[in-house]
Amino acid sequence: MTWVAAVARLRARRETGVLVTVATVRGHAPRKAGAKLVVGRTETWGSIGGGNIEAVAVDRARELIGSPDPEPELMDFALNDKVTARHGVQCCGGAVSVLLEPLPVVPAVAIFGIGHVGLELARILARLELDLHLVDSRPDMLTDERLGVLSEDAVAQIHVHHTPLLPEEVLEELAPGTHVLIMTHDHAEDAALCDAALRTDGLGSIGLIGSAAKWTRFRHRLSTEGGHDTATIDRIKTPIGIPEIAGKEPAVIAVSVAADLLRTFEADAAERRAGGRPGLAA
Repeated sequence: MTWVAAVARLRARRETGVLVTVATVRGHAPRKAGAKLVVGRTETWGSIGGGNIEAVAVDRARELIGSPDPEPELMDFALNDKVTARHGVQCCGGAVSVLLEPLPVVPAVAIFGIGHVGLELARILARLELDLHLVDSRPDMLTDERLGVLSEDAVAQIHVHHTPLLPEEVLEELAPGTHVLIMTHDHAEDAALCDAALRTDGLGSIGLIGSAAKWTRFRHRLSTEGGHDTATIDRIKTPIGIPEIAGKEPAVIAVSVAADLLRTFEADAAERRAGGRPGLAA
């Protein structure tokens, strides 16, 4: 597996890791500058030359993975028999600098319903470093022409899902901790998604757009027809966004929801620094 694919795998799993790169080489060394190794909690991909260099780099990478706020750092190695080495001697005769770059877990958000509000929200979130899933049962909401505005300055990795029959099936494809926002054009579709989201292990927060009257009906159905208890139903946040922002224009709602999501991301990061499992619900 290439290092690019390994980084993508860690990102898709929402797992932390470290990218290790041979930054400089002086004299003889096992690998040239630019050689890369990706280190996860239990796996590695690629190689920076094996031996003491690689073993020490892996040890340090795993220390960074376990630390609350890791920063990139350089490690220097002299390759001669006079240097005390933790994992054996490498006598190539040169010197190597290795750069360790932590790979953070980026947030993941799934928007179900890319109507007026959904598209405005996607426009904001697309400019953040996150994984963004756009889901809709209507093909005209997901055309290249309509979504083209997202790619002009997108930072997020955008995944488009056209689901004409059962959009709730996408829930099973989402990475652990993905935050879900339900805002489709159809209340029946919203209700099915709420029920399915509550039955899906490992999701992050669940938000539902709509009025108090809509939520009253949904709560009753989720309890009587869905069989969910009160604590489970209370996982769904509605209305979504920041209550103090009262405007009803799509862009205003989108800004409010995005701002509230940012607060959720910050809480996730704080929990991760404390050693917990952010944004996950059974």
